Amino acid sequence: MVATPEKLQQINGHLSGDRRVAVLLMGYGEVESYEDFANYNEQALNLLTAKFAPVPTWIYPPLAKLLALFDRHEWGHTHHDFISPHNAIFEQQRAGIETKLQETWGDRVQVFKAFNFCAPFLPNQVLAEIKEGGFEKLLIYPLLVVDSIFTSGIAIEQVNNALEELTDGSEHWLKGLRYIPSFYNEPAYINLMAQIVEEKISITLASAYLPAQIGIILMNHGCPHKAKGFTSGITESQALYDLVRDKLINRYPLISVGWLNHDTPLIDWTQPNAEQAAKNLIQLGAKALIFMPIGFATENHETLLDVHHIIHALEKKHNGVNCVQMACVNDHPDFMTMAAQWANSQISQLLEEDAVAVNPHEAANHHHHHHH
Repeated sequence: MVATPEKLQQINGHLSGDRRVAVLLMGYGEVESYEDFANYNEQALNLLTAKFAPVPTWIYPPLAKLLALFDRHEWGHTHHDFISPHNAIFEQQRAGIETKLQETWGDRVQVFKAFNFCAPFLPNQVLAEIKEGGFEKLLIYPLLVVDSIFTSGIAIEQVNNALEELTDGSEHWLKGLRYIPSFYNEPAYINLMAQIVEEKISITLASAYLPAQIGIILMNHGCPHKAKGFTSGITESQALYDLVRDKLINRYPLISVGWLNHDTPLIDWTQPNAEQAAKNLIQLGAKALIFMPIGFATENHETLLDVHHIIHALEKKHNGVNCVQMACVNDHPDFMTMAAQWANSQISQLLEEDAVAVNPHEAANHHHHHHH
């Protein structure tokens, strides 16, 4: 029997919590009011920077305020009161993926969004809503950065903290959990990245430049080489770059990875950064450059402002080079379809699995089993 959305709607009139799945899409979130910069930066320092920078925690509050001054200058004065479109795009992604999933699952599946650093969508706030909605099964789905469990791992850290906060009684309300760590090696995503680049070249550059004169910078989320023992995402991001490059390099020989790094003192970041990658390709004969973010699924200030600065600096030094800034995949219809498909197998398994009752109080007893 084919479960059409109409039939699912009829079947699922009053579904119990273990027959439904909450999908939690997770991104960073970005400030929409300049007054929030210091708070945003402090949370980012605590969750991200603390894992690779030798900075004492007491300095985070004053450092966050200092960074907020730089942010306000850049966003406000340098970029004409820029407000990041990230949150709005992420909502479009949430709605698009939910629409695709409900075509298969009906109202058994609902998609929520959580931002690592932005209220009122912090993970603990959204998980409280999911619990209140009677859901007992959860799929955690980091979407913004296409790398590894380092960046996605802060999502797990926050979810774990929230789930501990929301524990009451002897039986945990959550009865099933699944996780999608990354889609760096998914063939559909690799093919879409290459297709978008080829289409842009065909429309804007192919009539004016030879293929060997077109440089392609495939931009990844920058990674620190040392991250206090954490795997930092370099392996997955490098694999993503290699896979996309292999789709393009026979037609377009000048291709480089370009890491969008945070210029943090004392940290050894992935190289070449996007600006250095562009300079390298110009030296090899590139007359036009395409900057394509492959390591970010959602537009944010790094893919917009940082890349804009890089292009501006290059154009001042190389006024004959044509630079083309590409958008992230965002809510591209093909991406919405594939992102839903990656979730389908996990949702299916969550719905098929028996609910598992977890008693948090038992964990305390287990601590002492090895003592004699």
